Amino acid sequence: MRIALLSREPGNYSNRRLVEAAEARGHVIEVLDTNRCYMRITSHMAEVHYDGKVLPRFDAVIPRIGASVTAYGAAVLRQFAATGAYCLNDAAGIVASRDKLLAHQILAQARIPMPVTAFANSPKVTRDLINLAGEAPVVVKLQQSTQGRGVVLAETRKAAESLIDAFRGLEANFLVQSFIKEASGADTRLLVIGNKVVGAMQRQAQEGEFRSNLHRGGQALAIKASKEQMSIARKATRQLGLAVAGVDLVDSADGPLVLEVNSSPGLQGIEAASGADIASLVIQHIERHVRTLGPARDVKATRTPSE
Repeated sequence: MRIALLSREPGNYSNRRLVEAAEARGHVIEVLDTNRCYMRITSHMAEVHYDGKVLPRFDAVIPRIGASVTAYGAAVLRQFAATGAYCLNDAAGIVASRDKLLAHQILAQARIPMPVTAFANSPKVTRDLINLAGEAPVVVKLQQSTQGRGVVLAETRKAAESLIDAFRGLEANFLVQSFIKEASGADTRLLVIGNKVVGAMQRQAQEGEFRSNLHRGGQALAIKASKEQMSIARKATRQLGLAVAGVDLVDSADGPLVLEVNSSPGLQGIEAASGADIASLVIQHIERHVRTLGPARDVKATRTPSE
């Protein structure tokens, strides 16, 4: 197969592992900077251009699109799909997962458990917004935050009101969620590929920190996920229309709750904790799906456009 990997960070761990896994299985994989892709849109032939040249057709595309370029990256991905390429996660699923409000609404409609979440536009309902989330302490999240950025714990009502007013002053869209105190700064990341949980780890926040993200210094430990956790993770992934996702769950007094569904999950933490070759499982999933679309074309190895 010829595979395109869309990313602005070709040298990071996840991208290196995906390239290694694809090449080890005999495929040609090219790393493309999402922002350097552009498109010619016509009614008879879809084209994606890159640095002044028309790109060849790809059998599959692995999107690892940064949150800062979600809208443009989704447009590029739709164009690749129009050429007939299989997209590991499609544009609609990525956009839905990145918009925390939309993602929570989709999951809520499917009766998937999550922390109580409140959203409003009017500054006149700040106090009631906090009440809807279940009183302080509450968590205030930017609607498109990633890796724990833009996620703040307000321990008192006054702090929550001040934080909400500050976010509104910046014209930022945000959610207010109940704080799951009994989780004690821990959550569980489950990696789902093709409706199967292939890895699980528990992340523990540093002392004095409530965010367990590894980018925030959290520690990871491999665990065996429960049947309930795996069922929730698979269902959340399906509801958002994703083939691959990192689903973050927090244990509450009422059972596991979905915190977030990540459409471009990092591989370093989950591979290190679980010992699983997640990158190869991703490539194998692509192989199975592309075979259902038709025979792969013979290709010759080429240098990546990033070289």
